[in-house]
Amino acid sequence: MRVVQAEAGGFGLDWLDTAGPLLVWVIVLSFVFVECALIVGLFLPGDSLLFAAGVVLAQHGADGHAWGLSLGAMIVAIVGNQVGYRIGKHTGTRFIARRGGKVLNQHNLDRARSFLDRRGFFAIVAARWIPWVRTLAPLIAGAARMDPRRFMLATATGGLLWVPTLVLLGYYGAGLLDVLPWLKTTLVWASVVFFVAGTGYGIRRYRQEMRRPVETAASVGS
Repeated sequence: MRVVQAEAGGFGLDWLDTAGPLLVWVIVLSFVFVECALIVGLFLPGDSLLFAAGVVLAQHGADGHAWGLSLGAMIVAIVGNQVGYRIGKHTGTRFIARRGGKVLNQHNLDRARSFLDRRGFFAIVAARWIPWVRTLAPLIAGAARMDPRRFMLATATGGLLWVPTLVLLGYYGAGLLDVLPWLKTTLVWASVVFFVAGTGYGIRRYRQEMRRPVETAASVGS
């Protein structure tokens, strides 16, 4: 692994050795919480972040960190959903939809609510794999007064299936490329660039949406 790291350093990735897995932990746990708890998370690249984290950790050969981050991020995702549930329970969904919003609009809110109404428990589990529903689901479940224990079980099951799968897929997928260090380096760089660009674009979209006035018809479920 040291040989691979030395070769990769020649491609400009030696900064990862300095940053270390700790930086990956801080970024991933922060973003996972925001995506699962707050409406701004609707615009963040959660799936690609988890996969990219696994890829970057593979650069260090940090098996323990990959498995530890999978567990830690899963717990944070569950806690984040509980926060989102509480927010929805106390405020409803009346502040979410924006008049003329491309993402935060009444149509998308109604689609998410319909999805949860039709599928119930399994909708919360499946929502982990649907980016925009993943953030809205806890808010809607809270506003609808879904049984908290049932919601907890569903969101825990979803988190167990979502987080470790993506992190470990990125980690072991990148690890298979040790024999092709140039391709592994390209994958690491692509993951980092996609994450940074996706985050920047997401924040920009969020700011654009939040400048729009609240859709007064969006008080359903409050």
